[in-house]
Amino acid sequence: MTKIKFSENHVLLDIEGTISSVSFVKDILFPCIRENLKQYIEDNWSKQEFRSILNLLKKQFAEDVANKVENLVPIVENENEKDSVIQNVLYQMDLDRKNVALKKLQGNILKNVFHSGKLKGHVYDDVVPALKSWKKNGKKLYIYSSGSVEAQKLLFRYSVYGDILDLFCEHFDTEIGFKTDPKSYTNIAKTIGCFTTDIIFVTDVIKEAEAASEAGCRVVISLRPGNYPISDSDKIKYECIYSFAEMSPE
Repeated sequence: MTKIKFSENHVLLDIEGTISSVSFVKDILFPCIRENLKQYIEDNWSKQEFRSILNLLKKQFAEDVANKVENLVPIVENENEKDSVIQNVLYQMDLDRKNVALKKLQGNILKNVFHSGKLKGHVYDDVVPALKSWKKNGKKLYIYSSGSVEAQKLLFRYSVYGDILDLFCEHFDTEIGFKTDPKSYTNIAKTIGCFTTDIIFVTDVIKEAEAASEAGCRVVISLRPGNYPISDSDKIKYECIYSFAEMSPE
């Protein structure tokens, strides 16, 4: 097996399609959120934590109105407010939107489900041994995902391999910036105290790879089963792996 050797000290990792399967997120996590959405809102409607999320949802709705988003599902402030919030959230999930309000809400719903023991986070078999090896070799590991930091931590705390949360130094979500924006990777570098050239980023999404590369990061493309196929030219442009076992620190 030909291995990718890396000397970068900071390993930045995507989750979906890289550490965990796309099908786990698409076919298990998202349906789980949908199934528990109404009950969560009913149970938490008057609680401060949810009210802060509701304010963010309303702010997002106001921005969508200002931007003349088509087919927008409104949040109304009358006796139907609760149901309108549910429908607005489902509408946003249908579009796979990644704004802060939606991700915070999804993370809170998943927290209840993970805590109940009904759900375990999927992690590929090759991931944990590789991460432990990299960490043993002095590499610092970070997560950068569109899912909220709360949701990220839940997946790792309640993974199929037990609690592996302590493998990671820090977690980043879209509050640091969108993953297709080069500035996001510069922001991450500043936060962890390094240059972007000392970061190696592993992802399955070409637009994310392009943004990270533009920012100065080294990029590796994850070719997991079920991932969106990439072109032959991109396979030439970027280093690619099918397993974390194919990466080895220098």
